[in-house]
Amino acid sequence: MVVVVSAAAAEEEEEDVTVREFDGASDHDRAAVERLERACEVGPSAGKLCLFTDLLGDPLCRVRHSPAFLMLVAESGAGGEVVGVVRGCVKTVACGRRGRDDELELFSKVGYLLGLRVSPAHRRRGVARALVARMEEWFRQAGAEYAYVATDRANEPSVRLFTSRCGYAKFRAPSVLAHPVFRHDLAPPRRAAVVRLCPRDAELLYRARFAGVEFFPRDIDAVLRNPLSLGTFLAVPDARAWPGGGGAGAEPFLASPPASWAVCSVWNCKDAFRLEVRGAPRLWRAAARASRAADRALSPWLARVPSVPDLFRPFGIHFLYGLGGAGPDAPRLATALCRHAHNAARRAGARVVATELAACDPLRAGVPHWARLGAEDLWCIKRLADGYGDGALGDWTKAPPGASIFVDPREF
Repeated sequence: MVVVVSAAAAEEEEEDVTVREFDGASDHDRAAVERLERACEVGPSAGKLCLFTDLLGDPLCRVRHSPAFLMLVAESGAGGEVVGVVRGCVKTVACGRRGRDDELELFSKVGYLLGLRVSPAHRRRGVARALVARMEEWFRQAGAEYAYVATDRANEPSVRLFTSRCGYAKFRAPSVLAHPVFRHDLAPPRRAAVVRLCPRDAELLYRARFAGVEFFPRDIDAVLRNPLSLGTFLAVPDARAWPGGGGAGAEPFLASPPASWAVCSVWNCKDAFRLEVRGAPRLWRAAARASRAADRALSPWLARVPSVPDLFRPFGIHFLYGLGGAGPDAPRLATALCRHAHNAARRAGARVVATELAACDPLRAGVPHWARLGAEDLWCIKRLADGYGDGALGDWTKAPPGASIFVDPREF
């Protein structure tokens, strides 16, 4: 598919670009996208750290695990240089509950925009808008009712692009909570047991307790069975609170759960892409090296030295998705899950464990994290057409936020 767009920007001269589908079999396209990615630092600026993303030679790795996906590139009219790229996927997600007792789970088909990059020399010339417009056209053709995108709240040009020029509305403001992986294991909280669930039990639990959470993917079974999903783990006050052993499955737990519990799954981003911190002052690098040296020297006696792994070279992360639970002790049980995930990440060679939670999610209090490593996201949403009818949902763009949000690891 090819479409020629004359993309105009209010501040600068317009630029003629050709927007077409990325050709994964073309060495030219792969090399051009790789150069473009390397030219674009991702993350907040203005004195803060920036992250560079290395896609490990697979430009489609961020979307290829979704049910339907597309990658577009923009070529400059003068010479055919690739000056922009965007990825998108379409899936069906939960958009809330309705009914007298919230018994009706509502789903909507949505398109997700990610990986939008424009060459620094071609910014503010309408290239990004041309890419977004063409991707939205594909969303509509695929039957999507809404499009949404996640950006950093501190990235003002990106926020202006979507809210002022592309018609998106600010929707949700989750936070990425990240924690470095130390050289030593972290001790679990007392009175907490972590049980590994098989994919069937994990699916039953998620569908029974999370199917009404915003952005919960209807194809959760495909997510849980993906090779990058490293397992689902349930934290309970005592191992006896999980009656699913011996082939009983999740049904007894769902019929009579303990007063408090927490669950999460782990996604191996390390085998999909690598990150690298750029722009850190020499003092920060020296402090990180000193913390690792202290950890090596003192860890036999002080097992909790907060060492900083080497994040100034490419590193991998493990992402915790589906983090949720119930009961007054759920935050502490979430801590047990995070520490369990930390220890597994250390053995696997990942240097950061991260998750993303809604602003008012009560489990945030139990997630250990370093503010410097995280980010404050802004999710923007757009209704693609008025012809679908409001039905039981109404206009999702105007719905108030819930206590939690489900972050699909295929889009992280």
